[in-house]
Amino acid sequence: MKTALTGGLAGLVVAATAALAQDAPFGTDKDQAYADKVWATMEEMNLAGDGMLRTFPYEGVAPHGMMLETLYTTATVDGHTGDLVIKRNYGPEGVSKNDVLSNPDKHLGAVTIMFRREEGYDPDNANWFWAKYLPDGSLDKNPKGMKLAGKVAKGMNAGCIACHAGAGDDMLFTTDHLGGME
Repeated sequence: MKTALTGGLAGLVVAATAALAQDAPFGTDKDQAYADKVWATMEEMNLAGDGMLRTFPYEGVAPHGMMLETLYTTATVDGHTGDLVIKRNYGPEGVSKNDVLSNPDKHLGAVTIMFRREEGYDPDNANWFWAKYLPDGSLDKNPKGMKLAGKVAKGMNAGCIACHAGAGDDMLFTTDHLGGME
């Protein structure tokens, strides 16, 4: 009897966890597919993958990396043209500009992006699509195993959207000096 109850409870926990993951505003199969299209577009534009264009790194902060490169452009994904912000995150702690410049592939930890999707995608958050890729273009996952793509951490107290909400209406910390990205 005890084994049946334990097994039944374990099944309920697995089912509840799966249901929560399905209801999460990010990490779905649809988010994965869209993130794959964004990555492919970045590769076509030479902004990701082998032979990508490089910029001069600058000192970063957590959670992105100790050294960063940030690129601002527009891209067309699935017939929609929107703003694209690419942040290359380098580490580990203590990595220097010279380290990154001399061997960027060794120090690249992740590529985080924001892509402004079509009107109505997520009007509460400036219609941004968020993703965190590993250097090979696969999606990173949070500690619960959810893929980091889509409306990442929407409605939560921490994460992409919660942090960037503090940057103002455009949700970008680094574009006060840029015209056009809003």
